[in-house]
Amino acid sequence: MRKLTILCVALFCLSLTASAQDSPAAFDTASPAGEPAPAPASLMPADRDPWQVALGFEYLHFNVLGVQFHDFAYKLDGARYLNNWFAVEGSVIAGFGHVEGAPNIDAKSLFLGGGPHINVYSSKHFEPWVHVLGGWERLRFTQGGTLGSNSHAAFYAGGGLDYKIRGTRLNWRIQGDYIGTNFGPKITSNYAFGTGVVINF
Repeated sequence: MRKLTILCVALFCLSLTASAQDSPAAFDTASPAGEPAPAPASLMPADRDPWQVALGFEYLHFNVLGVQFHDFAYKLDGARYLNNWFAVEGSVIAGFGHVEGAPNIDAKSLFLGGGPHINVYSSKHFEPWVHVLGGWERLRFTQGGTLGSNSHAAFYAGGGLDYKIRGTRLNWRIQGDYIGTNFGPKITSNYAFGTGVVINF
């Protein structure tokens, strides 16, 4: 638990440091004529909108607390680009499903987190990217005892590919993530796959 918490805090601090270094105020200098100098092109490139909002649908598979279950989830992402390749991302993922072999036991999940989002390459039509999100995961089952309500630190680490839809501010996104959760004595491995629409503005 302690190692996972330190990792989440370190990722959050790294995001804040990058944000401070890339802030336009850091480059707010005056030209010889007394006019404010234009911000460097890397801060707000002409081909990059500063904000993204993504709406999507995901398949989540968990193996925790001695049971396996999968959820179908709704996902909402928001990202603020600080330059052409680096953004700070926040995510909310709400899932609904059943425990495998026990369809009468509902299994609901909720993840809240954030972290760095990095574009690996950008072309006219495609943009692959990676991200690491640290945060909080809550699992809730329709059964008391061990399978009641459980909350713990968690992280998502993975990447995806955005297809830029020509003539619009929309991208079509596919992605996959490794989900690390700490329900129990050790971190357990889980995964997620999803798709959705990205709005740039």
